[in-house]
Amino acid sequence: QVHLVESGGALVQAGGSLRLSCAASGVILRFNLMGWYRQAPGKQRALVATISSGDSTNYADSVKGRFTISRNKLKSTVYLQMNNLKPEDTGVYYCNAEGRSMNSQDFASWGQGTQVTVSS
Repeated sequence: QVHLVESGGALVQAGGSLRLSCAASGVILRFNLMGWYRQAPGKQRALVATISSGDSTNYADSVKGRFTISRNKLKSTVYLQMNNLKPEDTGVYYCNAEGRSMNSQDFASWGQGTQVTVSS
């Protein structure tokens, strides 16, 4: 079983920056895709950014040029650097990881989320 633990969420003023981290633990053979999603109040969870095993990245249009996803393969950690934050970036940010464990089982795991609040 793969566990994901997010950290770094906080209350920040518009224009500020935050860095979210997501640490994965478990007997993991490889990650195929890791990413960040957010759920704004009253809305469905939506993709923010993903990074593939080959380090290809994908971003929601609303965050392009402001957010950067990266990962540390040795630490099984994925990061989300968020700059020039806007009030509409407010929400709970969830980490997601898909891959294969050492017992040859595919997994898709979610973290419990970290709150980001951007004040105007």
